Amino acid sequence: QVRLVESGGGLVQPGGSLRLSCEASGFSVGAAIMAWIRQAPGKQREMVARIRGNGDTYYADSVKGRFTISRDSTDNTVYLQMDNLKPEDTAVYYCNRPSVNAWGQGTQVTVSS
Repeated sequence: QVRLVESGGGLVQPGGSLRLSCEASGFSVGAAIMAWIRQAPGKQREMVARIRGNGDTYYADSVKGRFTISRDSTDNTVYLQMDNLKPEDTAVYYCNRPSVNAWGQGTQVTVSS
């Protein structure tokens, strides 16, 4: 059974950093396409980062140069390192495995002074 559990969200000041974790079970993250998707109040979902099985990565223009997606096959976990956070990064962040439409429960990120 595919299961995704996010953690690491919280309240941070503008310019700060957070690292989100997505612990996966039921499959290997090293062989899967994995994505981080966020949804802010009143806005559509936005894919902010994706990593393919071969290691290729994609970032939305809004986070390019500030966010980094990575994975650890030993821990079977996908990470999203978020640096230089801005108030517009405030959203619920979800871990997603697109091929089977699997989602985690989401973790809230709030960027505010």
